[in-house]
Amino acid sequence: MGRVPSWPKQAWLVLRKDVRVELSTGEVLTTSGFFAVLIVVIGALSFFGGPDAVVQVAPGVIWVAVAFASVLALGRSWQRERENDALSGLLAMPLERSAIFAGKAIGIALFVLIVEWLVIPVAALLLNVDLLPVAPGLFLVSLAATPGIAAAGTLFGAMTVRTAARDLVLASVLFPLLAPTLLSAVVATRGLLGGAPMSELSDWLLLMGLFDVLFIAGGLGMFGALIES
Repeated sequence: MGRVPSWPKQAWLVLRKDVRVELSTGEVLTTSGFFAVLIVVIGALSFFGGPDAVVQVAPGVIWVAVAFASVLALGRSWQRERENDALSGLLAMPLERSAIFAGKAIGIALFVLIVEWLVIPVAALLLNVDLLPVAPGLFLVSLAATPGIAAAGTLFGAMTVRTAARDLVLASVLFPLLAPTLLSAVVATRGLLGGAPMSELSDWLLLMGLFDVLFIAGGLGMFGALIES
């Protein structure tokens, strides 16, 4: 009988599986990335009212695009597990349920980060934002917001994976939970674009970090019960 891998190794195996599938198909990044860019283009063309409107328009356009693209990426990621009963095979393996959650959440976080770093330059280009001075701050905001989005999405994606209207149910459940993270990201982004130093935005980063910890801890503790219910 082979040796059971350690918990980090188990999480790595799940993450590697998701990354390999994405590299071979590209469907999650292609669909969610295209959808996010489309939202940015529509938002920029619809709401842009000149240079004075950049601070008000750009943060909402960026994070609305990220929010909807994240739901699309989550839905497609869990759809893969549903196809050909792959989820049952994954659960039959000698893997800790929390390690499965960690591996899938890290994979989703990577996909969401790539979408964010695609959306931000496009929004900056369309809305005439000088990106270079605020790029480090936006990088920190995206790093603070993404773990919570990925952890909450992975947890509730598992809850809805067996439902017929999973995308609708996931969006209905997920958006209210992510509201504090998304609103904090919007306010922090608005402050950056308005010229505020990072020291003035630390409270928003801490709030996003608090929700990151809450969603990650909840996912690690509750994932097993939800995925097998």
